[in-house]
Amino acid sequence: MPGAGGGPGAVLAPGLTEVSYSTNQANALIHLYRAEVGKMTAWRQRLDMTTNWSVVTSAGLASFALGDAGNSHATFLFAMFMNYFFLRLEARRFRTYEIAHHRVRIMERFFYPAMLGDRVDPGWHQLLLAELSKPRSPMSRNDALGWRLGRNYLWIYAAVLLAWFAKLDLEQPKGYVLTFPDAFGLADIGNFPGWLVFAIVGVFYSYLIWLAVRAARTYPLEEG
Repeated sequence: MPGAGGGPGAVLAPGLTEVSYSTNQANALIHLYRAEVGKMTAWRQRLDMTTNWSVVTSAGLASFALGDAGNSHATFLFAMFMNYFFLRLEARRFRTYEIAHHRVRIMERFFYPAMLGDRVDPGWHQLLLAELSKPRSPMSRNDALGWRLGRNYLWIYAAVLLAWFAKLDLEQPKGYVLTFPDAFGLADIGNFPGWLVFAIVGVFYSYLIWLAVRAARTYPLEEG
């Protein structure tokens, strides 16, 4: 594997050798590298766009709900739903981004070191060919959800949750002391009891935290 230098006195790992390329082969790989980096840049912008949608939507709904005492606190539950939609969309984009990222890392780990005179595994082309013939993300859907949560959405969800609590508190007269289980009644929505609303929100947030904790980003080329 690359990383073992080819300088004087270096001990080369088994299977490492010098790899030479024809002009056509080198040009083809260079153009492929540039194309994959371009894809990464485009998908990176799409990821930022989805996060921006989530932030703007959450801020708009929070302003609406807190701007008038007559507006229902259910607005924040809708914000949680919308953010989950954006999270799923962003996770799908993130998995596509990782396909291009994985190909770029393969070429950075093998092709360019070989061009610069390092010893690499001559069979690395099969790894790249496998990625080109059957594109697949190195990250599962749950891992993608967890990583986007850890990077951005847990903060957004925390802000929405705090704003929801603030809305429930603002609807009560000054000096009102919350006591359980009466406090659950603040979250009533029509015929839905407040305890059920709290239970659903609690389960949902527990699910999000579980996704963020279990997220694993494993690259076969990044070990060691």
